[in-house]
Amino acid sequence: MKILLATFFVIPHLGGLWNYMQQLRKELTSLGHEVDLLGSGENQDFIYIFNKNEKYIGDINILNSEKNKSVTTTDFFVKRYQALIQFYESSLRKLDINQYDLIHTQDVFSTGIVNKVRPQKTALVASLHGSVAHELKHFHIKKSPTSQLAYKYFDQIEYDGASSAEYTIVANEWLKNKLIFEYKAPGKNIKILHYGYDIKNFFNKLKGQSSISAPFGKKVIIFTGRLVELKGVHFLISSLQMLKQTREDWVCWIVGDGVKFTSLQKQVNDLKLNNEVIFWGSRKDVPSLLSKSDIFVLPSLFENQPLSVIEAQLLGKAVIVSDAGGLPEMIKHRSTGIITKAGNPQHLTNAINELLENESFREVLGQNAQKWAMTFWSQEKAIKKLIKIYDQAISERKKA
Repeated sequence: MKILLATFFVIPHLGGLWNYMQQLRKELTSLGHEVDLLGSGENQDFIYIFNKNEKYIGDINILNSEKNKSVTTTDFFVKRYQALIQFYESSLRKLDINQYDLIHTQDVFSTGIVNKVRPQKTALVASLHGSVAHELKHFHIKKSPTSQLAYKYFDQIEYDGASSAEYTIVANEWLKNKLIFEYKAPGKNIKILHYGYDIKNFFNKLKGQSSISAPFGKKVIIFTGRLVELKGVHFLISSLQMLKQTREDWVCWIVGDGVKFTSLQKQVNDLKLNNEVIFWGSRKDVPSLLSKSDIFVLPSLFENQPLSVIEAQLLGKAVIVSDAGGLPEMIKHRSTGIITKAGNPQHLTNAINELLENESFREVLGQNAQKWAMTFWSQEKAIKKLIKIYDQAISERKKA
């Protein structure tokens, strides 16, 4: 089978989506399939097959607001995305997609675009790794006279992306229900399939030990991920200020980069937590740093199925997550981790304090999480289920 894994977003990039695409290509290729990776260039002024470095550039005038007369909206976000979508489509038409038996898109934008240009013989499967409309509406689009126009536009994008493929794959019940009840997508072709994870490769990365060590006599609380608002790191820092009032037997490692890096550093400085909270930036030794930690915290305000939680579970760490999005489906409360209220620093402080105070409970949570994760996140099982969906999609396309 010749397969195209496609995304509207820039590749390569930080985050779980790119990791998933790379892992998926590796597994599919090992099974004898021919797989290409498609995404946007750094400035989204071309698309390219990453593994072949083949660039495709459509009508570049589309990206020029003065020359593109088809974009008439006054809303900034709608205007930007309309132009980017039109350009992606014009670029995609230069790629011979007739060569692919199946295209597996990774977001609502690429799904809608591919559906417009794909030939009759090519099946389409979409994996949605979150709700783009929800994220844009709650974290990016600011209140303005045209914001309602933007909400309506992205709601339609979400609907189209969830209903254009033969099958739409989501990681959990939370996202399936959101697509059906909030965006009115038809539920009959939405399938729940968790990502799976390359466990063997992850443990191989542990062989490259980090030079960083935990300070003597201190437990390590760790966050790994992008430093953006929706990850809720600012609430973690607020909770640590409260924790410092009662105990000082801990440090917190914040591993990652993003647009909130500077403002989070300022928050730490303002709260006089410089000795307790350490920013390590983006690093390649994350598995090693995780292995040296004691408590993993993900205080997200919006989340789907983050790989960072999977990695912490595989290493047998006590995990604290918020109740945002699909996170509660990854944790059995007080058995494989602790679930706290999103955006509630006091609740988070209480959970961290309990795990620092009760070592045996902390260890049991980690052991339970690891035992469950080693089986549940098996990539081999996930790939077998995915191949079955591919075959069903090709069959459905032939019937159509």
